[in-house]
Amino acid sequence: MSGEAMVVGFLLYSHGSCRDNNPFDCEENVNYPVKDSVFDTLFETARTYNQWQDRPIDDALLKRLYDLLKWGPTTANTCPGRFVFVRSQEGKEKLKPHLNAGNVDKTMAAPCCVIVAYDTQFYELMPQLFPSRDMKPIFEGKPELIQEVCMRSSSLQGGYLIMAARALGLDCGPMSGFNAQTLNAAFFPDGRWQANFLCNLGYGAENGAHPRNPRLDFEQACELL
Repeated sequence: MSGEAMVVGFLLYSHGSCRDNNPFDCEENVNYPVKDSVFDTLFETARTYNQWQDRPIDDALLKRLYDLLKWGPTTANTCPGRFVFVRSQEGKEKLKPHLNAGNVDKTMAAPCCVIVAYDTQFYELMPQLFPSRDMKPIFEGKPELIQEVCMRSSSLQGGYLIMAARALGLDCGPMSGFNAQTLNAAFFPDGRWQANFLCNLGYGAENGAHPRNPRLDFEQACELL
């Protein structure tokens, strides 16, 4: 084994990507399942939190969060998702009037509330996002297609935000209880960006989540053809 291959092997080993945990039996181009603890962090034991520890989230962590979520796939790499990280007291007071009553206290207490929005003129950035082909005319001037792409892909990107946040040790509280019309007028007065949903971020307090509700079984939600 060459020195370079040995380094790759130990990198894969450190991520649990080697057969029988043997760093000398790793294949760089073979995909292996992640460890079970990752499934716990992202899905199986992760919860939606309503109460939060008094621990701030710094700029560096939010930048790292975006730098992870941005790699998730979207329609034709349109990347219409836009993210407003509301942390300051001033920002929260601006957000507060647009929240449903049941979402006010937990959002004011959260270290950060993300407005997951979308850019209705995402096509203006297609030369940067899809340089190999002129994609802008495919979308420009087609409001129904624009709305479809915006909602589908920004929702995907909001999901990537949740997964990336959990991977970075944060807890999440996604929600849709807000007045989108008045929120858009307050935060996006030019109308280009539009809110999709909100997601509180922080470190969940002990007993800060409701008892977990059940989910549908495979046979109820899936079909094999």
